[in-house]
Amino acid sequence: MDLIKELNKETLTKEVAPVQIGDTVRVHVKVKEGSRERIQVFEGTVIAKKHGGIEETITVRRISYGVGVEKVFPIHSPSIDHIEIVRNGSVRRAKLYYLRGRVGKGAKVKEKL
Repeated sequence: MDLIKELNKETLTKEVAPVQIGDTVRVHVKVKEGSRERIQVFEGTVIAKKHGGIEETITVRRISYGVGVEKVFPIHSPSIDHIEIVRNGSVRRAKLYYLRGRVGKGAKVKEKL
């Protein structure tokens, strides 16, 4: 068990943005296409945080051309360049799955002042 803990400590990313539920974030992901590598940005609202430690993930939702798109990002993955917080949301739930059934202004999250 100690060996596993040591491996987890080594692979944890040192600087992780303090992402909370309801925040609007920009996730900069490294995408490999053939021999080239570029950074792709995915911006949306964090609707869920799961697990903890090395396997911690966030689910980010956005509306793209009228269609809801959700992506699950492992926070400590080497494919994630960095996570940028655009605005802080004020919510009273741990999971914002109810946003899936809402469109337009109803899917907005209030900003934390």
